[in-house]
Order: sequence, then C-alpha cells, then structure tokens
Amino acid sequence: MREAHEMCGEQGVRDVRGAGREVTGTERGADVEERAGASVDVPAVLVGFARALRAAGVEAGPDRVQAFLGALDVLRPWMRSDVYWSGRLTLCGSRDDLERYDRVFAAYFGGSASEGRAMRAAPPPRLRMTVRDAGPAPRAQVEGERDAVPTAVLASAAEVLRHRDFAGLTDAERGQLRRLLAAFALRGELRRTARLRPARRGVVDPRRTVREVLRRGGEPAPPRMRARAERPRRVVLLVDVSGSMSAYADALLRFAHAAAHAGPYGGRARTEVFTIGTRLTRVTRELTHRDPEAAMAAVAAAVPDWRGGTRLGELLRGFLDRWGQRGMARGAVVVVLSDGWERGDPELLAAQMRRLHRLAHQVIWANPRKARPGYAPLAAGMAAALPSVDSFVEGHSLAALERLAAVVRGAGDA
Repeated sequence: MREAHEMCGEQGVRDVRGAGREVTGTERGADVEERAGASVDVPAVLVGFARALRAAGVEAGPDRVQAFLGALDVLRPWMRSDVYWSGRLTLCGSRDDLERYDRVFAAYFGGSASEGRAMRAAPPPRLRMTVRDAGPAPRAQVEGERDAVPTAVLASAAEVLRHRDFAGLTDAERGQLRRLLAAFALRGELRRTARLRPARRGVVDPRRTVREVLRRGGEPAPPRMRARAERPRRVVLLVDVSGSMSAYADALLRFAHAAAHAGPYGGRARTEVFTIGTRLTRVTRELTHRDPEAAMAAVAAAVPDWRGGTRLGELLRGFLDRWGQRGMARGAVVVVLSDGWERGDPELLAAQMRRLHRLAHQVIWANPRKARPGYAPLAAGMAAALPSVDSFVEGHSLAALERLAAVVRGAGDA
C-alpha cells in the first residue's frame, strides 16, 4: 500500500480506466476524438452552453465561464456528470438558477430535467484509485454517464442547431429546438421606480436610522440608507402569423410562451403577447399554460387568421387605440416579429410606427429574412417602418433570439 501511495505521489494523476499512467490534456482530447469518430471543438460547445444559460436568465458572466472551462480542463469534458457538476458549481449564482440550469442542461446535452434533479440529489459514488501493473482493464460504467456517445458530441449538435434557420429544420431538430426554447427567459430593461428600498448606498433613511438608534439605547449608529428600486420594463411581443411567416410562427410563439413565464426571481414576467395577420388577437391568457403543447393548442384555437395576409398598419392602429394608448405601450419595450410584408397602405404603417415610437421606451423589429445573403429592406412595409425602429435584428434562429433577448434587456445592441 505504501508503495502504491509513493507511486501516486511521483507520477501524479492516474487514469482509473487502465494502466496506471498519467493522463495529459492531449490524450484526453485524443480520447474524445477517438470515441466521437470526429473532431469536436469542446471549448466552443461549452461556451455555447453558457450562452444558452444566459438566454435562460442565469447570470453566467465571463468570469464564471472561465472558471467552468478551467474546472473541465482538469476533469473529463466528455463525461456527462463532470460537465453537470462543474457547471452547477461555477455557473449558478443563486438557488433560483438551479432549476433553470437543469432545464438548459437537459435540452442542450440531451435527457430530461428530472434526470438532472436525480443527478443532483444522488451524486455518483467516489472512485477508488488503484495502481495496476497489468494491461488496461475495462472501465466500469458509472450510473448517469453516457459512455456510448461523448457529452461533447451531444452538445455539438445543439450548438450547430443554435445557428440553423428555423425554416430548414427536420422534425427531430424541431423537437430539440422546442426543448431549448422552453428554457428561454426574456426580461425587459431595468428602470428606476419611485419606490424606495433599503440599500448600502443612496440617501439617508431617517426612520430606519432613528429606529436603529433607539434599538441601541440612544447610542450613535451608522445611518441607514435607501435607494430607488429597479423593476424590469413591460415587454410587448407582436408575432406575425401570416402565410409568409408560417415557417417561423411556431418557434416564435414558443419563444413568446417562454418569455411570458420566465419572470425575474422566479415570478411571472410582465410580458404581453399579440398575434398579427389579418386580425389582432391577444393571446397572453392562452400562453399562461405551463405546458408548451397545451399553450400552442390554446393559441391555435384562439387565432382565426393563421397563414393569411398581413395588414400591419391597421392592426398596429387597433393595438394602439385599444391597449397601447391606455398604458400598455407606455415606457414598454415593444418587439415586432415580422418579415415586414404589408398588404395595406405603407403610409398608414409609417404613421402608426411613429405613434408607437413616441409611446414606447424602445421599439425592436426582428425580421427572420434579415439573415439571408443580400437582404435589403425593400418591402414597402419594412421600408416604411424602419425610420421608427430603434433596433433592427434577425429572428431566424435560436442564436438570433438570444441576441434579441440581450437587446430587450439592454445588454447589447444590434
């Protein structure tokens, strides 16, 4: 036993799978490629996983991503359990992040959220290190790990899917896309409210300061401070369900469903959703179903103008007259998800867009066709609306929706 310990001290980390020799980073990468059958850019896949977490509302900043990559550099990035625990310990900053982490991990690496909870509740047993002089022995499979397919390969497919156009996805890819969209979170840009809250910096709170002095029996006490609270702005989504948007409407409505449920700190989001085509339909109530499939069925039953024409100017005027002018659009972030095809008068659309721009804090237009090579906003409706648009972004893929979410929360500009 003493000789074994001395050998461990001299030769470093041993490979539990085999011959008692040190495993270097190069050999690990070679092992991944050998088992995958193809070379996989593991860091790019893991960074893509961090982007998916940020889209789900987890504050996975650059420092946490660096710690995540550093942890996997000394572990096994192709093993499911190592990736799970490394990410959970380095990328999650609060208890509220754990559920979001499980959902994104299951969607990105395959599996289910309940599998992640089981992995979290029952960690795998510790492995005992044994030094052998014999040849390599077969490695016993640890429960919860997928040895047949490396985790990097499973995630690589999800990373490629992030940049695929919704219109060209297969049925299997659409199923994986729906799982990734279900983990999305959309929060409006923060604004300062009139309500004051206790804070470390700000102005002196006289009442709390006096109470603290009385509690100390009249002895001097540090002054208590207060500052204005912050609250995310309301987000209004106008989703085009006309015939020209039929290839994108399902994915965009699922994005809207996730946005309507994933509020800050686990609460309900301040998100309103409307469909636009030949009619304007408010579907916020239909999207209250937790199950995405039930929500999509309710929306399909409530929307009478699937795959019809588009009357953007008239419908935008109806929205502003009934809801927007009364307060829904005031100070809100309004997102129009449409290709800009207009069957009505472009001048009417331009006038209503100017009206909307005066009410809203920010107007964002997401056009799935913007990503196509050689695209130019030459359609009459799109050309009429652009002067009143603050941010003109793409909306054709999961990565484009992640950038859209960053623009909505004020973290980036397109």
